[in-house]
Amino acid sequence: MPHALQEITLDNPSLFKGQPVHGSYRIGRASPSAPLPAQLLSKDTRNFNPTLQEDPVNSRRVIALVAGVFFILAFLASVPGPFFLYRDILHDPQYILTGSGDARVFLGAFLEVILAISVIGTAVTLFPIVKQQNEGIALGYVCGRVAEAVIIVVGIICLLSIVTLRHDFAGGTGANAGSFVTVGKSLVAVHDWTFLLGPNIALGPNTFMLAYLMYKSRLVPRFIAILGLIGGPLLFAFATAVMFGVFEQVSVWGAIGALPVFAWEMSLAVWLIFKGFATSPVLDPRSQHRGGS
Repeated sequence: MPHALQEITLDNPSLFKGQPVHGSYRIGRASPSAPLPAQLLSKDTRNFNPTLQEDPVNSRRVIALVAGVFFILAFLASVPGPFFLYRDILHDPQYILTGSGDARVFLGAFLEVILAISVIGTAVTLFPIVKQQNEGIALGYVCGRVAEAVIIVVGIICLLSIVTLRHDFAGGTGANAGSFVTVGKSLVAVHDWTFLLGPNIALGPNTFMLAYLMYKSRLVPRFIAILGLIGGPLLFAFATAVMFGVFEQVSVWGAIGALPVFAWEMSLAVWLIFKGFATSPVLDPRSQHRGGS
C-alpha cells in the first residue's frame, strides 16, 4: 500500500522549505517502511557515529583514566635507567671489556621500552579528545611523541649493543681492546645525545602543544595547563643551553628546567585519573552551537 502524503509544517522553513515529505512517521522514530528523509536530519544526526557516540560520558572517563596512567608510567619508567641502572655502562669506558651488571642494563632497557610505549600511549589516547579543539595541533602532538619515543629506543639499542659486543668479543687485548673501548665510547655518546634530544628537546614542544590544547578547550583547570605552557618552552630552552655546553644536563640547572614539566605531567595525570575531563564545549558540539546561536 503506498504511503500517505503528509504535509509537515515547521517553524523554521529554512531547514525544510515547506516541502511535503512522503512516508508515515512517529515522533522521534521513522516508520520501518520508510527511511527518514534528509530534510528531517540535522547536521549532528547525519554525522552520528555510534562507535564514538555510544555512552560518551563513560567513554571519555576511560580515556582520561588510561591517559593519566600512561603519564604516571612514563615518569616511573624514565628515572631508574639513566640515573641508577646505567651508571656503570655510562661512566666506565672499560665496561665493554670487563664490565659486569648486565642484568641492570637489561632492566633499564626494559623500563625504557615501557617509557617509549607510554609516551606514544599518552598521545594516541588523548588524540580523539583534543583533536576536537584543533586537529592540526593534536596530530602534531602525536607525531612529536612518536618521534620522542623513537629517539628513546635508539638510545636503548646503543647500550644493548655494548652488552652484545662485550659478550661476543670478550677477552680482546691490545689493539682490539682499544677498538672495543672506542666503539663503546661512541655508543655511549650516541645514547647521551638521545637522552638530551628525546626526553628534553622533543619533550618541550610536545608539552607546549598539549598544554595549549588543554588551555583552549578547558578540559582541565587552567592552572594545570599553564604549568605546561610555561614548562614546555622552559625545558626546551634549558636543553638547548645544555646542547651548547652552558651547563651539564644532570645538574642543578637541568633539574630546575625540568621541574615545571614534571609538575605539569603529574598534576595532569592525577586530575585525569581522579577527576576526568572537565565539562567543555569541545566534548559537546551541540552545546557550543547553542551558545553561539
